[in-house]
Amino acid sequence: MLRTADGRERRADPGAWCADRVPGDDGLLDRCRGATLDVGCGPGRLTAALLGRGQPALGIDVSAVAVRLARERGAVALRRDVFGPLPGHGRWETLLLADGNLGIGGDPATLLARCRDLLAPHGRLHAELDPPGSGSWSGVATLHAGGVADPYAGGVDRGAPMRWAWVAADDLAPRAARARLAVSTTWTEAGRWFATLVHA
Repeated sequence: MLRTADGRERRADPGAWCADRVPGDDGLLDRCRGATLDVGCGPGRLTAALLGRGQPALGIDVSAVAVRLARERGAVALRRDVFGPLPGHGRWETLLLADGNLGIGGDPATLLARCRDLLAPHGRLHAELDPPGSGSWSGVATLHAGGVADPYAGGVDRGAPMRWAWVAADDLAPRAARARLAVSTTWTEAGRWFATLVHA
């Protein structure tokens, strides 16, 4: 459970993150072209799936446990912060921000600007969003495992405060514009919302 400082709660399902496939993944994977960077790859579900399709892919995550799980799955993964030095700067053909990872750092416009710098000029960023009309939020949140051990909470009930955000589909365009990106297309699959962004 992700809990905000003002008491709002959002379900975080480690079981889904650790699954080999989540409904809605197929359309996302089908849109990946060329070398793909999976930002916040977690246990490597999407990175491993791309490699299984014969596509070059690299996952990055700040969690050592997540990176270990990704590697055990056969994914190529590094323990890296998206805002730090990364291989392939300016040459990635596809970037992924799935599973709520548009919230990394708590400032989606700043994250999108960083992703723009990582993309090749013709590159595409695929981001997962909240449904339109659901509202966007940014601030401080903590991850609560609800007494169940999971790879992100490290088996404890309360995580350290972190900056996080979520973005509704109808709130994406102005944030993308501040990052000099444009929304190319949006789609839904299995109740999930996605958008493709390109250089503006």
